[in-house]
Amino acid sequence: MANKEMKHLMKGAIVLSIAGFIAKFLSAIYRVPFQNMVGDVGFYVYQQVYPIYGIGMTFALTGLPVFMSKLVAETKDGPHLKRMLRNAFFIVSVFSIVITIGLYALSDYIALQMGDAQLSSLIKAVSPMFLCMPLLVIGRGYFQGRYEMRPTAVSQVVEQIVRVAVILIAAAFFLKGGMTYYQMGSNAMSSAWIAGVFASLILLYYYVKNKQTIQLDLNSKVLNTEKEGISMSELFKRFATEGIAICLFGAMLVLLQLVDSFTLYNGLLDGGASSIAAQIAKGVYDRGQPLVQLGMVVGTGFASSLIPMLTRYFVVKKQKEFIRTSASLLRITITFSVAATVGLITLLPYVNRLLFSTNSGAIVLAIYVLAIILASLIVGCNTILQSQDRHKPALLSLIVCLGSKVVLNMQLVPLYGTIGASISTVTSLLLMLIILWKCLPKEVRLSVSQKGFLWKLFLCCVAMVIIVYALSFGLVSSPIGGMGRMGDFIIAIGCVLAGAGAFLWLMIRLKLFTLKEWISLPFGKKILRK
Repeated sequence: MANKEMKHLMKGAIVLSIAGFIAKFLSAIYRVPFQNMVGDVGFYVYQQVYPIYGIGMTFALTGLPVFMSKLVAETKDGPHLKRMLRNAFFIVSVFSIVITIGLYALSDYIALQMGDAQLSSLIKAVSPMFLCMPLLVIGRGYFQGRYEMRPTAVSQVVEQIVRVAVILIAAAFFLKGGMTYYQMGSNAMSSAWIAGVFASLILLYYYVKNKQTIQLDLNSKVLNTEKEGISMSELFKRFATEGIAICLFGAMLVLLQLVDSFTLYNGLLDGGASSIAAQIAKGVYDRGQPLVQLGMVVGTGFASSLIPMLTRYFVVKKQKEFIRTSASLLRITITFSVAATVGLITLLPYVNRLLFSTNSGAIVLAIYVLAIILASLIVGCNTILQSQDRHKPALLSLIVCLGSKVVLNMQLVPLYGTIGASISTVTSLLLMLIILWKCLPKEVRLSVSQKGFLWKLFLCCVAMVIIVYALSFGLVSSPIGGMGRMGDFIIAIGCVLAGAGAFLWLMIRLKLFTLKEWISLPFGKKILRK
């Protein structure tokens, strides 16, 4: 790859990473004011159907566009590209229409399987979002395949902003009264297709803006083209295998939430809980999802800067650099995901009250947030395997993960309630991680723990916990401890700053990262200078 093209790709990857960070942050943080406005029961109603939106978002936002971008990058001849895009649009359109009609027609049945017939209106409200998929998938895929990341990035951020705004407006109308939890939930779920329309308009804007360039691209011919281009049958086969595999893995956490939607509430009822008690318990349990999402932004965000470099080394067959970069990606992921998890568990009583007004479900959430470490490492391992064009381990591990989640939920939830659901989530992710870890090159696995890395990380975490506990104890004993949620805010912010500062200082002193790893991180050079 030419140096100029690589620079363009790296710049685009940074733009897309920043947009992804903003979108993930918005997707996680809006749940806090939303839960405060609608309460645990309202949160339960929304979260029961959210996984359907989450799966659709994964298909339209990351999974299928990434797959399409690969197809676009592979197709050099303009007329072949035009035919491929037309065929892909047809395949995605048929898929979208079938899903939309299926969800709408089966909404009553799906709601009954979730244990709550009134959820049917929410399922109907979210179903039209899939009709936006053809334009979103093909548009984002085309631009990304030509290394133009800005259209995808802008549409991604606009989509999340519009969706969050509609959800919070629905919650505000609910607070005024005269609306049931399920009516509020239906209005909130309508945000999915409304946001999809806005994202589609953004892509249409970029198409019109770049129409002349796009037309030249689609009409340009490559001399001596040996291949006739990908056929409809071959394209469909790749969509049904490679494309779906990428989507399902990207929707890993959402699929686990979907299992919870069908088994957790029903399991709580089987365990003897009343309907209202089960709804409240599920709402409290769902507090863990935004916490995990925010933790994963920290756990995977810093390592994302290494992904383009990793792919480049594999393509040009620089084995030593590939091994070194892979190990660096895992070390960075482990470090920040462990730090985020340990810090969150230490501060959980204050964070729980600050964000959700009560400390309900502390043990449930403490177990649940361990998913930050496991899910972050799963993403890191899969990134390395995908850069080698190895997709089967991801699909196999995901099947094992979902299967074990279903079985464990059915066994543990009736006996231990939401604690059982948290244990089943963590156990399922652990099994998934073990499978992916075993599939990594042996040299990568061995190089991760070199030079006492794990011991150094352990010392950094112990120091952070001691400082956070000492400071929080002192603040709680002061007048700040009696200030309610404002006091919790001061304690949480103060402890986060002190804990993160101590962790970072000890990281540098113990040389947890190599010089190259520091330089690869955003602001790494500035941190080392200080």
